[in-house]
Amino acid sequence: MWKIYHSLIPDFIEAIAATPAMQRLKDVGMHCGCEYTSFPMFTGLDPYSRYKHSVGCALIVWRFTQDKRQTIAALLHDIATPTFAHVVDFLNGDHMKQESTESGTATLIASSPEIMTRFKEWGISLDEVADYHQYPIADNDSPKLSADRLEYTLSNMVNYHIAPLKRVQHWFESLKVGKNEEGEDELMFSDLAIAESFSMAALETSKIYIADEDRFAMQTLAELLKKHIERNVLAVADLHKTESEVIALLNGDEEAKKDWERFKALSRIHRGAHTGAKTVRSKKRYINPYVEGMGRVKDLSSTYAQALNQFMEAPLDEPLWGES
Repeated sequence: MWKIYHSLIPDFIEAIAATPAMQRLKDVGMHCGCEYTSFPMFTGLDPYSRYKHSVGCALIVWRFTQDKRQTIAALLHDIATPTFAHVVDFLNGDHMKQESTESGTATLIASSPEIMTRFKEWGISLDEVADYHQYPIADNDSPKLSADRLEYTLSNMVNYHIAPLKRVQHWFESLKVGKNEEGEDELMFSDLAIAESFSMAALETSKIYIADEDRFAMQTLAELLKKHIERNVLAVADLHKTESEVIALLNGDEEAKKDWERFKALSRIHRGAHTGAKTVRSKKRYINPYVEGMGRVKDLSSTYAQALNQFMEAPLDEPLWGES
């Protein structure tokens, strides 16, 4: 995917990406632990790490802004992501907003001597790059289109076989930076038909994020982590190690290993009352892109508006249970 975003990786991105704090993200997945299960929708996925996502975000921002500070902010936005990512939001009771895992970014950057040395060399302050929310091309309020939202959407379209790589590349190359209805810079399309086709495909990725298997797996893994934190098999601080290290700790305890193996064996999901069934609600993510000079796709396309309304109205309150 990186070659789609930019033909070359600039030296300053490579320098930050090579630091230990960023290298940890190679072993923190974007699929939030679901890829360890045996649910068919998650088996056979290509590895997709927070590291790949972060570099991809940086390349998108660099392509559209050529601004070093905005690009570094995008590169570092997930540096504090814990093991299994948004599973920890479920653990923290923040699964409806999924924001608790975003805290600690500035602290973690500041604690990296390698990163801070580079900043000193380049004349960059921590405040300029610790919060990518200040740069609307890097991040903005949902459901607008930003580099962060765009990167994981395009990557997941390919990974889940929602769209072929050539079509994803066409959508990406159709984007530009312009002023939205609020006069703010935003990634946007100039052609409604292209924007509509992208939006419909993006909605298919949104459905995966709230699929029964996804929600059940994340809640189950959160409960597993909580149990073994309480048993002192894990410490809260361990959640900021790599996934391999946390899994090794679980496998080092007989009871935790059994729980982990049961989690990995999950392969079927059912709805309805059952022993151990759980109701799992979740944040609904979607994108409503802006079409230059026209407005948002939802207001311009009845097809997309209807599909989006069905997605948003779909209930997530039926009990779920899984088995191997």
